[in-house]
Amino acid sequence: MDSDAPSPRPLKNAAVLIPLVHQDNQWHVLFIRRARNESDRHSGQVAFPGGRMDDGDESHEHTALRETHEEIGVHPDGVQLLGSIDPYVTISDFAVTPVVGILNWPTTLTLQTSEVARAFLMPLSWLQNAGNFTYRARADMDTKSARRHPIIVFNEFDGETLWGATARMTLNFLKAVRDKKIVIPELNSQ
Repeated sequence: MDSDAPSPRPLKNAAVLIPLVHQDNQWHVLFIRRARNESDRHSGQVAFPGGRMDDGDESHEHTALRETHEEIGVHPDGVQLLGSIDPYVTISDFAVTPVVGILNWPTTLTLQTSEVARAFLMPLSWLQNAGNFTYRARADMDTKSARRHPIIVFNEFDGETLWGATARMTLNFLKAVRDKKIVIPELNSQ
């Protein structure tokens, strides 16, 4: 389990979907920017659709698909699951399991505006380019945190900055692809 820091408190389970989209003859990852909300520590940040596991959720996959449907309107039938990667423990004591899936595309997204301000795509090849991210002091991005270990920050893309836990989960996903733990279909087989 990868983490921002070990926690002595019990962890809450959550799951996100890392949505892959085939467009313009290349793979993209779909991200959301969270809506602004004074009570949300992650307000306005780039994220994956997802959230806390509910009591009725049968699995991390169920949670990721349910939350994706609620947040951006993609029905679970419109997602081909490829697998999941190891949970990531956040500074807010969530063990987040990233589930990877391919969206039927194009599709109309219906954003739940109370939670999601925007959905957008980043090319997988751009994310894989190590020149597009760096490690920075936490205080540069998160002035509210008492933690001081470095965080990952991707260069701005389409007006958005991917950083923090979502950036780390993105790098974990890229490593899983590189290590063939998650196999993305070849473009010519689509």
